[in-house]
Amino acid sequence: MKKRIVIFGDSNTWGYDAKSGGRFNEEIRWPMVAAKILGDRYRVCEEGLCGRTTCLDDPFNEGLSGLNYLLPCLQSHSPLDMLVIMLGTNDCKERFSLTGANIALGMRRLVIKALGADVWRDKPNILIIAPGPILKECENSAVGSNMGRCSDKSYKLSMEYKFVADELKVGFFDAAPYVVMNDIDFMHLTADSHIALAKKVSEIIKETLENKEVKI
Repeated sequence: MKKRIVIFGDSNTWGYDAKSGGRFNEEIRWPMVAAKILGDRYRVCEEGLCGRTTCLDDPFNEGLSGLNYLLPCLQSHSPLDMLVIMLGTNDCKERFSLTGANIALGMRRLVIKALGADVWRDKPNILIIAPGPILKECENSAVGSNMGRCSDKSYKLSMEYKFVADELKVGFFDAAPYVVMNDIDFMHLTADSHIALAKKVSEIIKETLENKEVKI
C-alpha cells in the first residue's frame, strides 16, 4: 500500500500565483512536485486553502480555521503515514492582533489534535514547516490594506515553531533559507521557490518514513 501524506496549508500550498492572480499548475505547485519526486510508492494529498489560519475564524471569510477542518480532513485521507503543516502567514494579519508566540500556540493546537487523531496507519509522523517570512514591502503593496502590519511578526515564527516542535517531539523545518517571495505582493512564493521547497520537503518525508536519519 502506498504511504499517504497530507500536506496542510494556505495559499502557498494551494499554489497562488501573484503574477496572474490564479493558481500555479501541477508542474509547479510544491505538493504536486513533491509527489512526483517521491514516486509511485507515495500518495500525496494536497490540502491548501487561501486565507487559512491555524485556529482563527476570520470575521470576513468563512471556513478558514485550520483547527476546525483538520480532523475531518485527516479522517477523509486516512490511514495516514505523515502530516505536513505549513501555516501561520495569515495569522500574521494585523486584524488578528497576535504575536509570533501567539501564532505558535495555534500551531501547537493543530499538532496536538493531529497527534491524538485515530487516523494513523502506524504512528504519528508530523512535520511543522515555518513559512518564509512576509517581506516588509507587502505592507505597502496592493494587499497591504488587507494584511496590515504583518511582516515583523512573521520573522518570529521559525523560532516559535521550533519551540513547539521540540516540546511535542515532532519534526520541524524552516522554509526561509530555501524560498523567495515574489516582487508583486511580497508574501507568496515564486515558481522557483515552489520547486525548491518541494525538493527539500520530499527529502525529509522520504527520510522520515524510511527510518533514515533526517538532515535539516
